[in-house]
Amino acid sequence: MRNEPLLITTDAGFYCPVGDFHIDPWKPVPRAVITHAHADHYAWGCGHYLVAEEGKHVFRTRLGADALIQTLPYRESLDHNGVRISFHPAGHILGSAQIRVEHQGEVWVITGDYKTEGDRTCAPFELVPCHGFITEATFGLPIYAWRPQQQIFAEINGWWRQNAAEGRASVLYCYALGKAQRVLAGIDATIGPIFTHGATERLNRAYRASGVALPETTHAIEATKSDFQGALICAPTSVRGTSWLNRFGNFSSGYVSGWMRIRGARRQRAVDRGFVLSDHVDWRALMATINATGAERIGVTHGYVPVVVRYLREQGIDAYGIETRFSSEIDDSAEAEETGPEAQS
Repeated sequence: MRNEPLLITTDAGFYCPVGDFHIDPWKPVPRAVITHAHADHYAWGCGHYLVAEEGKHVFRTRLGADALIQTLPYRESLDHNGVRISFHPAGHILGSAQIRVEHQGEVWVITGDYKTEGDRTCAPFELVPCHGFITEATFGLPIYAWRPQQQIFAEINGWWRQNAAEGRASVLYCYALGKAQRVLAGIDATIGPIFTHGATERLNRAYRASGVALPETTHAIEATKSDFQGALICAPTSVRGTSWLNRFGNFSSGYVSGWMRIRGARRQRAVDRGFVLSDHVDWRALMATINATGAERIGVTHGYVPVVVRYLREQGIDAYGIETRFSSEIDDSAEAEETGPEAQS
């Protein structure tokens, strides 16, 4: 491998010196290459954004009409200052991508957030061989082992069906971008009507414009109190404990997140049911992916970094931790993308 790093970290985020561009910056930069549209992976005000074409409607919804956005289809490459850049499916949300950078035969991959279990709302994860691999470790502990998603959808259906039979609404908290659409595409929409928070509904429109099939949903402010009996309401986590919920009368609450795997997490979030469904790799998938890349160096970020680095080094792998703005062992960064003006609609 080269003496000088192909990718380094700066106070603005990952940076490619030879290519002169940033990846997932957390400050405005002239040129930003973005893995996906969750708010902890991009900064507003960048001069130019390069994103995967599959996510163009989501990125436009998030970044606004004035942002200069260039798209690139998966697996097609773009040469910038002698560095070849390409996007490869990450399987996290619609338009999520691993970013492959190549210079003089050396290849590095930054995963962003990713999962290896496929779903109906985004392109499935694609393994990309490389020399250097920078991976997230959000759920980088052996305790995190996901069950098949169909089992989780069946649990949500059963909870919703029981609530409907007892005359209650079902308020399901899930991130407005990615998780909500995955849940909507996986559940049984014949159980009852489905209503959404404005933040979720705007992103549903972006998904539908991208060709993703979702069941019919209605913005909650367009309905009356009697419409919600037996209904499912998908809402971002930011509305918990707010007056926005008063319109639903008697309801049961649920929370969809990988964090529900931890005993007590449901109680901490003051909800009736917790459903363990994550859009990130679990421990087994994380280790399997790292090994399958064939990478000589492994950078670890965003989550249980010291645990994963120590384990990899014990296996004889050259691993190191990388501090970033979103290096957290809790889900604050995921919560952050639900804030802003649209949180009250």
